[in-house]
Formats: sequence, structure tokens, C-alpha cells
Amino acid sequence: MAELLERRIKDPRLGFVTVTEARITGDLREATVYYTVYGSDDEVADTIAALDSATGLIRSEVGRQTGLKHTPSISFTRDTVPDTARSIEDLVAKARAADEQVAAARAGAEPAGDPDPYRKSGDGESTDGDDPGDDDDDES
Repeated sequence: MAELLERRIKDPRLGFVTVTEARITGDLREATVYYTVYGSDDEVADTIAALDSATGLIRSEVGRQTGLKHTPSISFTRDTVPDTARSIEDLVAKARAADEQVAAARAGAEPAGDPDPYRKSGDGESTDGDDPGDDDDDES
């Protein structure tokens, strides 16, 4: 498929296309070709139009080269994985920058209260939550 796009399709609208995957149904009736296009939005739109107009030629060439009794119908689908990966990388970079800001703000910070605000068992205070003077169990 990639060779067909590179060598046989002479449409000037066809931009820098990379075929990322091709899937065909089990009955060999339908094929989906996933591709990416590098360039501006106008170049992407031109490439989509060029692929749509060349689908018939591509299908006949695939049928000739494969020798199948029935040539599968071909549809082109733009692969969004690179765009998704790029947006995830951007989000990770933003999270790292936010973490660095928090770490910088925390560098000279000290606790607002006691350094160790929790009660220790040897302090003489009750650790079970009961007040020493509270006698709820006594009935007078």
C-alpha cells in the first residue's frame, strides 16, 4: 500500500503520507488503511481529498497484485495515535513543571505547627481517646 501511494499515485495534492496499519476483515471483503499525514491542516485536507479520489485506482491495483477473486473495498482512516501521544506528552510536561514549582515552593518551608503534632504513648496523656476525667460508665 505504501509503495502504491509513493510510486503510482501522481496526485500533487498527496502530501507526506505514512501508512501505519492496514486491517482486513476475515472474509477479505473490506480493508481499512490507517495513515498519518505530516504537514499543515491544508496539506492534510488535500491529502484526504487525494486519497479519496485515488481509492478506485488503489483498489484495482491491490486486486491485480493480490490475485484475489474478490478485491476488498478500501477505506482510508486517519490514524490519530501520533496526535494523541503528542498531547499526552504535553500533559506530562505540564505536570512535571507543576511538580517542580511545588518542589521549589516547598524547599524552604517549615511546618506551621509542632514538627510532630501526634501524641506519643509515653506523654502521660491517654491515647485511646477517652478523657481521664470522663466517667461515662459510672452511674451515680
